[in-house]
Amino acid sequence: MKTYLAKPGEIERKHVVVDAAGIPLGRLAVKIANCLRGKDRPTYTPHVDTGCFVIVINAEKVLLTGSKDTGKTYESFSGYRSGHKILTADVVRAKNPIRMIKEAVWGMLPKGRLGRQQYSKMKVYAGAEHPHAAQNPETVKF
Repeated sequence: MKTYLAKPGEIERKHVVVDAAGIPLGRLAVKIANCLRGKDRPTYTPHVDTGCFVIVINAEKVLLTGSKDTGKTYESFSGYRSGHKILTADVVRAKNPIRMIKEAVWGMLPKGRLGRQQYSKMKVYAGAEHPHAAQNPETVKF
């Protein structure tokens, strides 16, 4: 039996909507990363982008278990001497809830050209509305 390797021209991509309300952040990020990479499909090939487009809604309602609301930190550094900022998860959720999901998924994707291409297929929205109705996305429950 020969091993099947997907070619970039023969990949069919679909659009998937994921509702993040009430789902733990880490478990959600694993499912999204696997869908972006194509690991949930039988045509998965490690060096080819075989994944689908993922639309995440209700990012502001994602669940953080335990004491992660006050204990989990997000860091940024501008490059200047006083440009190191540390924010807790509850502050990040209030300011920019999209950042929590984006950083969690980015940490689970491969780094490099392929990972950036896969990451660009994810769109995250804080509320329940999204502008991708024309693509006829299917809703996935985790």
